[in-house]
Amino acid sequence: MSAASCLRSEAQFLCSICLDVFTDPVTTSCGHNFCKNCITEHWNSNDQYLCPMCKKVFYTRPELHINTFISEMVSQFRQEAQQKASSSSSEQQAAKPGEVPCDICTGTKLKALKSCLVCLTSYCETHLEPHLTVSGLKRHQLMDPVENLEDRMCMKHDKPLELFCKTDQTCVCMLCSVLDHKTHDVVPLKEEYEGKKAELGKTEAEIQQMIQKRRLKIQEIKHSVNLSKEDADREIAEGVQVFIALKESVERSLNELIETIEEKQRTTEKQAEDFIKELEQEISELMKRGSEVKQFSRSEDHLHLLQNFPSLKAAPPTKDWTEVSVRPPSYEGTVVRAVTQLEETLSKEMKKLFEAELKRVQQYAVDVTLDPDTANPKLILSDDEKQVNHGDVKKNLPDNPERFSFCPCVLGKQSFSSGRFYFEVQVKGKSDWDLGVARESINRKGKITLIPQDGYWTICLRNRNEYSVYNNSSVRLSLKSQPQKVGVFMDYEEGLVSFYDVDAAALIYSFTGCSFTEKLYPYFGPCINDGGKNSAPLIICPVSQTA
Repeated sequence: MSAASCLRSEAQFLCSICLDVFTDPVTTSCGHNFCKNCITEHWNSNDQYLCPMCKKVFYTRPELHINTFISEMVSQFRQEAQQKASSSSSEQQAAKPGEVPCDICTGTKLKALKSCLVCLTSYCETHLEPHLTVSGLKRHQLMDPVENLEDRMCMKHDKPLELFCKTDQTCVCMLCSVLDHKTHDVVPLKEEYEGKKAELGKTEAEIQQMIQKRRLKIQEIKHSVNLSKEDADREIAEGVQVFIALKESVERSLNELIETIEEKQRTTEKQAEDFIKELEQEISELMKRGSEVKQFSRSEDHLHLLQNFPSLKAAPPTKDWTEVSVRPPSYEGTVVRAVTQLEETLSKEMKKLFEAELKRVQQYAVDVTLDPDTANPKLILSDDEKQVNHGDVKKNLPDNPERFSFCPCVLGKQSFSSGRFYFEVQVKGKSDWDLGVARESINRKGKITLIPQDGYWTICLRNRNEYSVYNNSSVRLSLKSQPQKVGVFMDYEEGLVSFYDVDAAALIYSFTGCSFTEKLYPYFGPCINDGGKNSAPLIICPVSQTA
């Protein structure tokens, strides 16, 4: 039998009441076939004897007889269907754990291909065929196989959940939409599905974007670690090189010191040896003359003594040793001079280090300008907002919350809450000034104290040569030279604020271990004019890297 004829016979042998293959088929006088039990139950539950197919009315209940021809055909069809199912089942896969099984299969349950929302049954490929070929079944709603099909039916009305109530955010059936949800915003399930699917697509895209951003952040962090490792390796290499040079310099200075002292000792010993040798030579000569004199002096022969006295050897020449002495060499200042020389070498190395360090921090230079809204009314700012000095006349300015009302100071416009930054300020010609950074929440009204506890990390000059900082307590700084240009460097995460003498390429002072939790601003205090003695301005300079 061909596949087409098999499909036709299958459609012909389905009862239109139970939608299954005939069991005890009977034929009405109008020519339609039904399962005997199906048509009997149908007539038992109705007042009229109607044909379910053509609606013909029988005024008396028809006597039903089994149609033996159709019964034999059904029997043959069942055998062929069973053989086909057996053959198909060998090709189809049995349902695995987690997969939806066919509800019709007996024995080995095959994997379901579709689920029917009308029949509330899942079908494998073989048992799905009636839904693809029979006109009445083709109208049923099929979907990808799912379990618990009962959950897709309205428990109240026993109808498929085909609609979505946007008001209550729940799935409803057709009866729900005209009864319980009559005034609600109800849309087809597919429409809401498409909307939610689009929303999920957008959410998925956002999640993927977030994942991508985090992957990029991981790469950024790894890159930062690599940069940090490179910086650490470079710093270690430079440190090792410097300390090896210092060690060699110390060893060389120590060897030179020892050699100098030992050379002086060798010279002293040589001089002493020469004196001793000369003295021993004179002693030997004197002993010979003494022996001769002694021999003549013991003679009792007057004539012999007088005749031979002229032959007595003359006294050998001798040195006057009264003023001769060996003086120990003076070692006073030898160690001091060696240490001083070592200190000079160390200073040269330190200068090289500070030059390299200053060059590194200058890479973080930022363009800083003064903020007029924070300036004390007696301060005079240049048009380019790069210079500030104190004037004697108080300007009529609004006393806004940001402005310093009493102390002659001003903040920079730029704020920093992460990373590193550096700027340079010319302080040439001034007798008093304050310079550094301050946090956003500082007190700006009345007197202020430039201490870290109050949010200030600054360096101060008073009376032209008194430099100081306040770090837990006041610290007086001793500088070799007076800075004409001061560099200010800050590392927010490291909690570091450093000040440099730019021209001398020297570190003035560093605040370390600071804890920053809010925005920081550059801080400038030109101090009072002092009758013109301190009239020079503080000038924010462009940063040009040191040679």
